[in-house]
Amino acid sequence: MPTGQPTVLLVDDEPDIVDIYALAFSDAEYAVERAHDGEAALEAAADADVILLDRRMPGLSGEDVLTELRERELDVRVAMVTAVDPDFDIAEMPFDAYLTKPVSDEELRETVDTLLALARYDEQVRERYVVAQKLAMLEAEKTRRELEGSEEYASLRARAAELDAAATETVGEMTRDAFERALSGIVEDGIGRDA
Repeated sequence: MPTGQPTVLLVDDEPDIVDIYALAFSDAEYAVERAHDGEAALEAAADADVILLDRRMPGLSGEDVLTELRERELDVRVAMVTAVDPDFDIAEMPFDAYLTKPVSDEELRETVDTLLALARYDEQVRERYVVAQKLAMLEAEKTRRELEGSEEYASLRARAAELDAAATETVGEMTRDAFERALSGIVEDGIGRDA
């Protein structure tokens, strides 16, 4: 991540939404770039630290953009900001955070700030955050019975346990309490809604 002002790339096919999101980052703390389609997003991505990416856009979708970004191995954090409720397909999507519209300015800022902070930490810590996001989204949307019957969900829980077991080795200067605070509100005890 470059030093100085972090760059946030806002990507949505609706220009008014991009303009509204930009208000969350109107102070001098952030540089804001805008893109209104997938092609423009890919052109601007190399200069971004965090991308807030709409999942469904005409032409090159947000999912396509995300896949291309990861294939290019760009060191950029990506938050999907979408009206699409999460389903089990998110288990394999390589995003860093998933926000369901409508989102507040505060939610956008907190997400960007968290992703910028996580960018300073080990890849394994970032992966744990991503796994926690996916688990939390599925747990909020699916019943206990659906979760218990999902191989994808079981795989995510197993990966979370593996990462937790290795956390003390990879967190470095970040204490376990600080790590847990970073994840607070993302993962709650329990497996999801009752069936």
